[in-house]
Amino acid sequence: MKPRLFHVHTLSALHCGTGQSVGVVDLPIARSRTTNLPIVPGSSLRGVLRQELTTKNKDDARTLFGPEQGEANHFAGALTVGDAGLLALPVRCLGGIVCYATAPFILRRYASDKRRTGMGTPEVRFPSAGEALVSPDSVNLVDAEPKLVLEDIDLNAQKDEGARAWSEHIAEIVQADDSDAKDDFARRFAILPDDVMDFLAETATEVRARIAIDNEETGTVKDGALWYEENLPAETVLWGMFALSASNNDDRSEDDLAKLVPTFELLQLGGKAGVGRGLVRFLTEAAR
Repeated sequence: MKPRLFHVHTLSALHCGTGQSVGVVDLPIARSRTTNLPIVPGSSLRGVLRQELTTKNKDDARTLFGPEQGEANHFAGALTVGDAGLLALPVRCLGGIVCYATAPFILRRYASDKRRTGMGTPEVRFPSAGEALVSPDSVNLVDAEPKLVLEDIDLNAQKDEGARAWSEHIAEIVQADDSDAKDDFARRFAILPDDVMDFLAETATEVRARIAIDNEETGTVKDGALWYEENLPAETVLWGMFALSASNNDDRSEDDLAKLVPTFELLQLGGKAGVGRGLVRFLTEAAR
């Protein structure tokens, strides 16, 4: 079983939830139990991929995901899909409007997964406390010092070629066919200290208020029908791993089966589809 990488690039706010919460946010997003960083569960991805592939080729979908419920012939599907973890989070920035933030902890896990697939990455650089590493041509800097101001946090910005290398590495995957978008991502990228990134991953997500109307005649809010839901913002980048095993229903090799898992330029993932949530791009290395 050979591991392979996929990336998820959000085009609109994304809500993959965990149900109701006792906290301030009624409907929080899914997070890793150990790190508290946002994730997209593999089960959510698998269900959407199955639906999309079934519309294209039922036989291939059956090979990858197994038979539909109720079929007489039972066998395990060939495709295993893992959770997608946060790679870069868009954060409101005083200079340049938005910054794509990540941290050494995240990059080291990402680099480890890429090594498992036989691919390399730039060296992971570590900013000092109170410092951020940015590309030399960053558009996010303010003042002469310079500073990087994210939400209500200000950090000393250090122009760094390692940050440029990482920004270009990620941009080449997420915006492979758009040179302007690649350049824009690279100039708005920053590597933050782990503790700062941990704080922003908790507080810089979108929280939106939702209401339900009692009836069309009065237009009043139903009792108890005001709630708050959390979303990953548009332009978030996540990554995960998938793998294929020999199928009990198909004699094709793993490499050939991997070609059945294509890149999708538009998928709807998670909840709140009716209000435009969850539009994403699903990008696979196998498709490149």
